[in-house]
Amino acid sequence: MTELSAHHRTTADAYDAVAALYSELPRPDLDSLPLDRALLAAFAETVRAGGAGPVVEVGCGPGPVTARLRDLGLDVFGVDLSPEMIDLARATYPDLRFEVGSMDALDALGVTDGGLGGVVSWYSVIHTPPGELPPYFAEFRRVLAPGGTLLLAFFESEGAPVTAFDHKVTTAYRWPVDDLAGLAAEAGFTEVGRMLREPAEGERFRRGHLLMRADGGTPA
Repeated sequence: MTELSAHHRTTADAYDAVAALYSELPRPDLDSLPLDRALLAAFAETVRAGGAGPVVEVGCGPGPVTARLRDLGLDVFGVDLSPEMIDLARATYPDLRFEVGSMDALDALGVTDGGLGGVVSWYSVIHTPPGELPPYFAEFRRVLAPGGTLLLAFFESEGAPVTAFDHKVTTAYRWPVDDLAGLAAEAGFTEVGRMLREPAEGERFRRGHLLMRADGGTPA
């Protein structure tokens, strides 16, 4: 993997440090979140209908969402900055591919322009400082075939502007859903749908989700 920026190194080191305890951190899993499961299923159905190629989960952590996408019939692999998280994912799901890498530099893993049918960022752009986020969307657009699907899950700001908060691992940001949708639109995505849900038991904040389609051609 190429040399990490200061922000990337901070995030990778933070997740490496908690990797052994991460699976024990109190948080709902997908089995108790029917709306989240439904959205992942809708993403999978959209990708399959498009027939545009494999899927990557960026910031996959220990791999449960990657595994869920596999169970939904997708050809999927996971990428994460944290080597320790990737070790956990490989040990838990040895039949799946997991790679250490950065979600804004997927070319380092051999992902070609337009080579994917879908990208899932499930609470993985949350640690990115707001001013550094546009290149992530540009990379998602680069790797997606025209008509490919992007699914974002994030912490929604509930009427406030972008707000930093004390995530259990390292500083994260809550986003207004319209602002995040606007950044994706600037990178060449069209919104297909969105979902907001209130916090489940054990969660602090409202959750936001955006389903986006990669526009045809290459954005300027």
